[in-house]
Amino acid sequence: MLGVNQYGKAETHLVRVERDGEEHSLRDLLVSVALSGAFEDVHVRGDNSAVLATDTQKNTVYAFAREFGVGSCEEFALRLARHFVDAGGAVSQARVEVVEVAWSRLGPHAFAQTSREQRVACVIAAAGGEAWFVSGLSDLVVLKTTDSEFHGFPRDRYTTLAETSDRVLATAVSARWRHDGSASFSEARAALLDTFAAHHSLSLQQTLYAMGSAVLEACPAVFEIRLSLPNQHHFVVDLSPFGLTNDNEVFHADDRPYGLIEGAVVREGAPDPGPVWDPYPLVTNLHRHR
Repeated sequence: MLGVNQYGKAETHLVRVERDGEEHSLRDLLVSVALSGAFEDVHVRGDNSAVLATDTQKNTVYAFAREFGVGSCEEFALRLARHFVDAGGAVSQARVEVVEVAWSRLGPHAFAQTSREQRVACVIAAAGGEAWFVSGLSDLVVLKTTDSEFHGFPRDRYTTLAETSDRVLATAVSARWRHDGSASFSEARAALLDTFAAHHSLSLQQTLYAMGSAVLEACPAVFEIRLSLPNQHHFVVDLSPFGLTNDNEVFHADDRPYGLIEGAVVREGAPDPGPVWDPYPLVTNLHRHR
């Protein structure tokens, strides 16, 4: 018998230009749609009568961007998800994920892409009006040159890592937070950044928990946040063969292998997440292979 299934149009690349006088605005989005419902007939018998073509889904994304504009990523995702569910037919649930790449302004109508950071919004709408929201970001690269330690860990015959009370701490933050639809992306992002900068870290695990807790404190609408933090190791280079000292000034940045620290911080009494984590059964899925 047929098990869990869904289908849709993945990664429709939408660029929306708003031409308000001489100064233009630019939005750069990847929009993915996944529909689920009563689709047994198409799988088992090849009956396409209930199947909304993925090409139609793509066209809807472009048309909605023109007709309604984009607004916030969450607003755009919700509008699309509601449309696909409210159209009736076999669709009982629609998941829309929007990934945005930011462009910085060089002039009235010129832009530069200066970061690999991406903003993410995912909305699930179900028949009957219920909706679930996840927002987040990927590849927010941060580094601090001190206020980070790592010591007191167990040692065995294979341990060569030296303990340190002063090290470089660097990571590329990927985070997703589920909320009631009203959480401020900018406030959550600011809480992550401010806490990373100010927190005296005894381990990246401790920093993860502090960052997640700060988001829950800053954003009452957030129920849970999941974080994936690859430890981008910086090792002090031994310059003694050249007659030089190195007091934590020259480092070798090693991109792999890397420690991968992941975890969730959940508000006490948070409601059941429903289907919102379905594509993310493990937090590891937040960190994509480079």
